Amino acid sequence: MSGEVPCIDWSLIEQKAGDATRNASGKVLSFLAENVGNMIVSSADLSNSDKTDGFLKKTHALKKGDFSGQFLQAGVAELTMACVCIGMALHGGIIPACGTFFVFSDYMKPAVRMAALMELPVKFIWSHDAFRVGEDGPTHEPVEQEAQIRLMEKLHNHHGKPSMLVLRPADAEETTLAWRAAIENTETPSALILSRQDIAPVPNVNLEGFRKGAYIVSKDENPQVVLLASGSEVATLLAGAELLRKEGVRLQIVSVPSEGRFREQDQKYQDEVLPKGVKRFGMTAGLPCTLQGLVGDNGAIWGLESFGFSAPYKVLDEKLGFTAQNVYEQVKKLL
Repeated sequence: MSGEVPCIDWSLIEQKAGDATRNASGKVLSFLAENVGNMIVSSADLSNSDKTDGFLKKTHALKKGDFSGQFLQAGVAELTMACVCIGMALHGGIIPACGTFFVFSDYMKPAVRMAALMELPVKFIWSHDAFRVGEDGPTHEPVEQEAQIRLMEKLHNHHGKPSMLVLRPADAEETTLAWRAAIENTETPSALILSRQDIAPVPNVNLEGFRKGAYIVSKDENPQVVLLASGSEVATLLAGAELLRKEGVRLQIVSVPSEGRFREQDQKYQDEVLPKGVKRFGMTAGLPCTLQGLVGDNGAIWGLESFGFSAPYKVLDEKLGFTAQNVYEQVKKLL
């Protein structure tokens, strides 16, 4: 109960290649339930969907007269849940985490801001990260939410640090690294933004690069274009890269789980990942402005500029241009 970072052998967590990142998060939570005795996880009536039930299955829920469990069923009360987690963090000795759908982070925003202001290491778990939850309809499809929450990385706390760590992992292995970063972050809140759908694995996932907020996952000599994204869109860029390379286009592909962490790195590293003078193409399932600070004026961004639509996610990917073919076409326009 000291509040120190627990000693965890992260190498013991085995992920399924190509899994949805919410499922990968569930596997990490299952492991943490067995290895971190002072962690309490909560969900707003969605534990089987946000996969916090990975934790619940290894413990039991708190209830009247029995506080021996490590899981709080908060009900449909997202703001209350976040405030309770803040209270636990203020008490000390507890690692609190809470989960729901990313679109419902809007309901939690005042508490998220308060946790950031007070520099409390609450872990926010937000699944169903984009329009790819189409069967649920546009009410449940986050679009502007990532841009909103990443503003907390740009907003500094009173110690001059980004007030929040926001992580959107690109595949199952990155999800383990995201949880490691969140657990090791004892100075600010952390957020994990997770997919509902399966995601193809990303090559060259590594802890050192992930900790720096952005890193190269694939590189050709003297690249003509840098392709960059976070989350599900990294796999889409990799698929598009196959088409571009068939025509001899030289590329550098970058995963950016945390722009805030990336901007804390020295200029040499930033220029290595995003070399100056090389055109950039960004892809985001959120508003294009989500990547504006990374792409700048020397490139283009493919994003979503409207609310989502009701349809299976593969149909929406095709209709909205989140395909390898569209990556190919948009990059060719840049050259």
